[in-house]
Amino acid sequence: MNIKIAYIAALVGYFGLLTLHLFWHTVLIPPASLPVSLALAIALFPLLFPLRGLLHGRPKSVIWAAYLSLAYFTHGVLSVAGEKVERIPASLEVFFSLALFFAAVYYVRNLAKSSVERKQSV
Repeated sequence: MNIKIAYIAALVGYFGLLTLHLFWHTVLIPPASLPVSLALAIALFPLLFPLRGLLHGRPKSVIWAAYLSLAYFTHGVLSVAGEKVERIPASLEVFFSLALFFAAVYYVRNLAKSSVERKQSV
């Protein structure tokens, strides 16, 4: 896998999580006990922290996005085991969070290797 492909896969996982939670809490299954705006703030606010660095491909931000994806992975697994209505969006959440995690780790790992190789060749 190429570094560029891994970066694009990380972005797909990230924006997949972002749009999934946006639709999940507004259109698919709006929360009954919370206001929609509070549910969106809880679900989307943590994803906004690494956004700028992730769009610029900065390794530190990409790794922080991977760390955040583990919390969404846990939420997705617990939701899959929970109510039957939430299984499809929760399965998508698990998929997007795993895609983000593995692609981000691959991207940062190979970015470091390629920079070491460039320094040795010069």
